[in-house]
Formats: sequence, structure tokens, C-alpha cells
Amino acid sequence: MALALPALKPLCWSYSASASAAVSSPDSSSLSSPSFNYRPAVILPGLGNNTSDYHKLKVILKEQYGVPTVVAKVSRLDWLRNAAGLVDPNYWRGTLRPRPVLDWYLKRTVEAVQEAKELAQGGAISLIGHSAGGWLARVYMEEFGLSHISLLLTLGTPHLPPPKGLPGVIDQTRGLLDYVDKYCSKAVYSHHLKYVCIAGRYIQGAPFFGSSTVNVEPASPNDGAESVYEVAIVNGVSTSTSKPATLRARFVGQGYKQVCGQADVWGDGVVPEVSAHLEGAFNVSLDGVYHSPVGSDDALRPWYGSPAVVEKWMQHLLD
Repeated sequence: MALALPALKPLCWSYSASASAAVSSPDSSSLSSPSFNYRPAVILPGLGNNTSDYHKLKVILKEQYGVPTVVAKVSRLDWLRNAAGLVDPNYWRGTLRPRPVLDWYLKRTVEAVQEAKELAQGGAISLIGHSAGGWLARVYMEEFGLSHISLLLTLGTPHLPPPKGLPGVIDQTRGLLDYVDKYCSKAVYSHHLKYVCIAGRYIQGAPFFGSSTVNVEPASPNDGAESVYEVAIVNGVSTSTSKPATLRARFVGQGYKQVCGQADVWGDGVVPEVSAHLEGAFNVSLDGVYHSPVGSDDALRPWYGSPAVVEKWMQHLLD
């Protein structure tokens, strides 16, 4: 089923957030009080995730911070629809486009956004894209316009296409991220529209062969660690310790390599930090943050939607 596309106007904002600016924190009373009526948010699930994976995050946003939230209706079986791309010659050429193979996801996004717009009563809304949901949010914004969006906040989203021509590196999106990078509007950070990209530094990868020393699993936010954005950029101090590369780090590194072309980088266990940041956006890295709600643990392996981690990026929804 094809979706009707409205005419789009080009973006006119050009302000880029400084990578060295301090991360500001709003008054704690405003963060903890649910009595304020903030703009509604739409959560867009990541690849392989379903709506229920984000139920706890939805409750946190509403009950702790007063942000009404809608989660796009997606099931794990829905992702099998992407197999339709196998019959598209562009899949095999590595030049696949989001439409029509992802029309089903865009339709669910449209429905969730419409529900949030009704809650907003004419006001703007926020989009929260987890993993692939982040770049799919950019596709949605390009296809359906920006006038009703005031914030795109991405959590562990691989924004950048993998480099070409590297041995052993295969574009797992088969060209989808190339399309997003080329045809979707560039990120901005302005009064009218904010792009905020959150990356996790949970484990550093390592090359599969050869000797390597890496920093593995830095302190989690629950242990009081500052964001790496503050630690590494402002103070120039790392909270992690050096250890010999484990087999786990080598396997994780192979995953990172498929995304950014390099194995020995930091990431959230799935998406490398460098890929989760976007030029022109307000980019933040957080120590000890794991990629997915599946397999996470708020105390030992917190993900982007764990309470202590939400507290670190929540201010952007309230601005």
C-alpha cells in the first residue's frame, strides 16, 4: 500500500551544536514532577524490537516526568516484512531504498504520530528513535514534513552508512543508510527543531585476530559515572580500565566493523559510538549504556531506557 506524500520545503536552519558545550541540567524539581504538561513523544522501535519492549520506558516518561508517550505498534513478526526487499534487484546491488519495503513501518509511524498530535492539541511533538527507529524517523520526517516535530532524539541509532571497499565489510542495510545519508535532510540543532543523538559506551571492540588491549564495560550510570560526553571531552578523564581483549570483545568488534569499518572502537555492544553521532546534531555519549531493552538489566546492564540513563537525556524532551 503506497502512502501519499505531501510536498516538502527545504530546511532553512543551519546552526550546529558545539561538541564542547557543557550538558546543562534543568532544575531537579521540574524533572521529577508529573504535574507539568510537556509535549507528547512518539517512540519508534528498533530492528527486531516490538512495542512491549518500550512499555517500561513509556511509563517512566509519563509517570516520572509528565511526558505522554505513544509507542508505534510493531511486532517482531512485522520485521519479516522486510524480506520483501529480497525480490528487489536493488537489494543485491546494495542500492535499496526505504520505500516500498518499509512502507509498513512508515504507516505505523504515521498512526502513532497522529495519536500523539491529538494529545498535543495542536502543539509540536517529539520523536524518540531507538536503533533503526532513529534513521527511520529521519525518513518519516523527509516524507511527511517537519512542521509538527520539535525534537528528534535518537538512542543508539546507526546514522552513517558503512565505508565502501573495506575487506570483510558488508552493508547489512543493503543501501538503506546510503539513501538516508544522501536524501534525508541534514541534522540541525535550532530553536525550532533539535536533533539530539545519544550513543552508549558499554564495551570496546577488538580485532578478531592478533593481540589487543581494550577498555571493557566502564562503570554504569547507576554507579554514579558521568556521561563520557562530560568525562572525555570536558575533563579528559576516562572511568574505564584497560584489560586484555576478551573473546566477547572480539565478537563485538566484528559487529562494530560491519557498521563503521573498524573493530577496536567503543560502542553499546551493537552500534559503535562514532556511528550513533550525527554531524550537526547535539551529540552525547554515556558510559556503561547497553544497546537494547532485550537482555538489559537496570542495575548491571542498563540500556538507554533504564531509569538512571533516562535521567541523563530527559532534559532534551523538556526543553
